[in-house]
Amino acid sequence: MLDPLALRALVGKTVPMPDPEVRERPVRRHFTAEYKRRIVEEANAATEPGVVGALLRREGLYSSHLTEWRRLYRVGALSGLTRPRGRPAPNPLAAENDRLRSAIDRLEARLVRAEKVIAVQGNVSALLRELSLGSAEHTDER
Repeated sequence: MLDPLALRALVGKTVPMPDPEVRERPVRRHFTAEYKRRIVEEANAATEPGVVGALLRREGLYSSHLTEWRRLYRVGALSGLTRPRGRPAPNPLAAENDRLRSAIDRLEARLVRAEKVIAVQGNVSALLRELSLGSAEHTDER
């Protein structure tokens, strides 16, 4: 029903026509935790009959929205909805820890290679010493 005063306000004015095109995919509405909290508190404060229905119509909400939001409000979950969505930011200490662990792994691999080089150098040195002693004995026998 239209209010007679609302009809008088429209006389002589052109009302823009809504866009008749329907979207290919509907857009899901997103409600902030603060909005949900405000609606629940306003609905809980209503004492007159029909006030909650008028609130839902004014906001374009369904009673199931209010039912779910009241349940979350009682549990205290609405305060937790203020966090940003998505993956939480990584702990900077964890990132530093990962960086240091990879540096340790890299340095340990270099250490193993260096120990192998030292062992080979020791073997070469021993072999050269043996060869030089053997050649000195061989020259002495002549």
